[in-house]
Amino acid sequence: MIVGLGIGAGPLAASAKDTVKIAFIGPLTGSNSAHGLGGRNSAELAVKLHNGDPKSKYNFSLINLDDECKPNVGVQVATKAATDNSIMAVIPHYCSSVAIATVDVYHQFGIPTVVWAAVLPEIIYGQKTKEMHRVSATLVNQNKVAAQFLTGPQKYKRWVAIYDTTDYGKSMFKYFSQFLKENGGTMLGSFGVGADQQDFNAELTKIKELNPEIIYFGGLTPIGIRVLKQMEKLGITAQFQGTSGIVGEAFVNGAGTLAEGTVAMYDNPPVEKLPGGKFFVEKYTQQKYNEPPEAYGPYAYSATTLVMDTIEKVGPNRKKINEELGKVKNYDSIVGKISFDDYGQNINPVTTKYVVQDGKWLDWNDSEYASGKRKLKGR
Repeated sequence: MIVGLGIGAGPLAASAKDTVKIAFIGPLTGSNSAHGLGGRNSAELAVKLHNGDPKSKYNFSLINLDDECKPNVGVQVATKAATDNSIMAVIPHYCSSVAIATVDVYHQFGIPTVVWAAVLPEIIYGQKTKEMHRVSATLVNQNKVAAQFLTGPQKYKRWVAIYDTTDYGKSMFKYFSQFLKENGGTMLGSFGVGADQQDFNAELTKIKELNPEIIYFGGLTPIGIRVLKQMEKLGITAQFQGTSGIVGEAFVNGAGTLAEGTVAMYDNPPVEKLPGGKFFVEKYTQQKYNEPPEAYGPYAYSATTLVMDTIEKVGPNRKKINEELGKVKNYDSIVGKISFDDYGQNINPVTTKYVVQDGKWLDWNDSEYASGKRKLKGR
């Protein structure tokens, strides 16, 4: 229309919002892609909603990069984002093994970073930087809560552990073993396995001989599903205990009925119980994404929103963004208040006990296991 041409050529054109680029990084392909795609969709949703606000100063463009949950690939894409001076901030990683490998990249190029999922403590606490921040929790407290809950109210005593030999799996095993000992439990044996391992027959045969009450699994969804299925084939009836790395729809969909009764700890209540959970689910559903947000989608949304709000406040300047992120206290987000400590770690997440019931992860307190109508294995 002539009117449209007039607007484009006239004085109003000067008031168009500047576009600011931010990058999302996660496993968009490969065996952990369900979580990466859920995170990407959630970050994209945050950008769409922000750009639809007429009060915003800037229009944001989300650059999506695939780290494949592989450290070497993660370093490559982190470098790509960090060296692109048009990208003002990064919202990276799901996989801890990737995140820990990229810290020096973000630090070297001074790019503001808000981690949306990876829980390895050393990502933030390994060295003190101005660039690294994280809205999700560390893995420490979930292992403490797990040990206290399973040795206490559930009265389990004998464990065997299978953990992947990435930094993530080894750290999970380290902290759970520590807290298990403090709470009177016994680790009968432990088995480190490769992150891409397919066959666990050798490890599980030895585990069957040890006759544990519980198998502790420290790893991500794809291996967790394979271990559980191979346990069933070997007739191992021990209770299966996971970590936050298996919490999400991908695990229950992949494991099917074998997932029933699996317990795991995750540092957030179910999405519907989050302060902005209803809003998030409603807006996410409206977008008709092909993938669910998975467990860490709300964190990806919150990290992206925090980055955009910070840029709105101080402008698209990496140094100023880093300085402002370092001051974040009691920032309202859909996952609750976000406050960073001196290292950049959000100090507010609270661990929730989860159990799979009828193909869905439930807050333990809302389950029939808590009421006594159903029992964990061996109870």
